[in-house]
Amino acid sequence: MKLEVYADRMSQPSRAGIIFCKVNGIDYTELKVDISKREHLTPEFAEINPMKQLPAIVDGKFKLFESHSILIYLACAFPGVADHWYPADLFKRSKIHSVLYWHHSNLRRAAAAEAEKLLFSSLSKIESFWLKGDGPFLLGGNQPSIADLSLVCELMQLEVLDEKDRDRFFGPYKKVQQWIKHTRNATSPHFDNVHIILMKVKEKLTNKPLMEANHGGARDIEKRWRSRM
Repeated sequence: MKLEVYADRMSQPSRAGIIFCKVNGIDYTELKVDISKREHLTPEFAEINPMKQLPAIVDGKFKLFESHSILIYLACAFPGVADHWYPADLFKRSKIHSVLYWHHSNLRRAAAAEAEKLLFSSLSKIESFWLKGDGPFLLGGNQPSIADLSLVCELMQLEVLDEKDRDRFFGPYKKVQQWIKHTRNATSPHFDNVHIILMKVKEKLTNKPLMEANHGGARDIEKRWRSRM
């Protein structure tokens, strides 16, 4: 039976899982669960994931949720996945775990709660600590791991903001900017294809001031989108 991926591409971790499958040639069926329609809260989806969150996968009789667990499973369960995504070396693998755990208690919280202070702190930590090695990826890697993909997909949610706000967040962090670019390039063309939905949202937010000029409408919409990160 083909792998089933339950996802909404407006969800950062959903995008990471989909990109990983595409980059690594994993055969799967994508089943959309529309967050805006609250489909993730239905009894039917609760049979897949009792926590009622995205993403979730079904592989035969095996069900799994929580995005990092899913990425680890995919890297281990399917043949042909390059070692750099989730290295067999215990020390390298443990380092990746440390990034993933840090992600959930820092960067993920910042995006979800619109906590600017925590977001700036997280970006600073990525710049000064996680990217301090010789390579262009986290932990000094020369190729991306599941941690790179997960964190960059998280940060891509900021693309819906206007240029001034994006520059305010990313401007001081040159390494972060380059790392995002390297991760996008390493997963091309799948990364940009999966993020098309986010670019469409960005376009709507950009065009909205034409209809609500000088009435603060664009800023109100932007705030609502930030609250969904």
